[in-house]
Amino acid sequence: MKVRLGAEDLGIANQRKTDGGLHLGHGYDPLAGSFGPRNLSSTAGGDTMARPQATPESPGSRALVVDLIRSAGPISRTELTTATGLTQPAISLIVRKLLDDEVIIEAGTVPSTGGKPRRLLDINRRARHGVGVQLGFESMTLVATDTNGGVVARERLPGAGTDQPSSVIERLSQSLRAFMAAADIPAASVEGVAVVLPGPMRTDPGTIIEAPTLPHWRDVALRSDLEASLRMPVLVDNDASAAALGEFWSRGVSRYHAFACVYIGSGIGAGVVVDGALFRGSSSNAAELGHITIDPAGPECFCGNVGCLEAVAAPRAVVARALSEHATRESLDLDRRATVAQNWEILSRAAIEGHPQAEALLAQSARSVAGATLTLTNLFDLDEIVLSGPGVATAGSIFVRQVRKALSRAFSRKAHPTSVELSINPTDSAAIGAAALTLQGQLAPGHGPALRFAGP
Repeated sequence: MKVRLGAEDLGIANQRKTDGGLHLGHGYDPLAGSFGPRNLSSTAGGDTMARPQATPESPGSRALVVDLIRSAGPISRTELTTATGLTQPAISLIVRKLLDDEVIIEAGTVPSTGGKPRRLLDINRRARHGVGVQLGFESMTLVATDTNGGVVARERLPGAGTDQPSSVIERLSQSLRAFMAAADIPAASVEGVAVVLPGPMRTDPGTIIEAPTLPHWRDVALRSDLEASLRMPVLVDNDASAAALGEFWSRGVSRYHAFACVYIGSGIGAGVVVDGALFRGSSSNAAELGHITIDPAGPECFCGNVGCLEAVAAPRAVVARALSEHATRESLDLDRRATVAQNWEILSRAAIEGHPQAEALLAQSARSVAGATLTLTNLFDLDEIVLSGPGVATAGSIFVRQVRKALSRAFSRKAHPTSVELSINPTDSAAIGAAALTLQGQLAPGHGPALRFAGP
């Protein structure tokens, strides 16, 4: 049987037969050691491509198998052998261990060309639960997901505000315990919690360098402090990076696709997933789309740069511009005492309804975001982009339209298409991504940070 493994057909229609051999997208090919389309075919005389030197005991082999079952399942052992380049005995050992650990399940059979029917494998949705928190000034969102990234529980609570970090951390710890108990999540299915927020940070040991919306949290050791209160391993990461992983995980995107998420909250960020793992750079502060200079003569940004995309086009900047324009402020009834999120919602609704000033402000912001996204696409040769975050919850169509228009000029446009979609759940995507961080570390070791205490 010839099978196509890709998000566009397996994630949506679960189409299992094509005419082109085994196709695995345009991402990085670990067997060939390069970027580009992959096509593997087996013949009676042997494989057309050499097997990689991998063992079933290596974390990378397990991660590869789990990721393929996640994105392409239900899938047979034979198809896994062809897709991974591992030997049949190696696949059998890995699959047996995953079945014993209840990470995967057998999910029916398909007819075979000879011999007994082949058993299909799929992710066990109830194997683990991911628990994630998006920590913000105005609110914090708690989310629990199943193994596939489906949301099983969600709660929104008052944010950090101007409270002392120590009191917020204690409140968060108590809320998490109550949340997991109310959702009836077995303690054995949760190995840790991830907290995400904007701004640069040191992910290990989980210290916030600077959070633009939480200025008094600078140099707070969030990870170790929350672990001490919660008595459970904690991960701390950037909200845009987490949103990218959450979209990748829950959408069933193929690991062989170069994937990115552009995240718009009060600021702007991005995350890139390559080979099934977040591209982190040297210090886990990669893909900072909001800090690409788009106007060398523009305003100074909190990061120290000038003319950053975030300083020019983020909701915080657009709302400030609208408040400074008397006619716009009065016609939209904007309130200087309201939060950025509240005024941005008014602007977004007005733009969708055709208010000329609001429409012009959001279109200008969207064009700036689109130009930066084009740069990101040219840098990473992206297959798929998702726009997410509370900033696109209402007027996301304006941003999607501008990004698609900009990508008609992408360097790789004649080599392959790049899809642009709006998140299904833009408001909660960072919290969902936080939950995905804990799942990936457990189920696909080597692809994500390990859940362990931050101690010495």
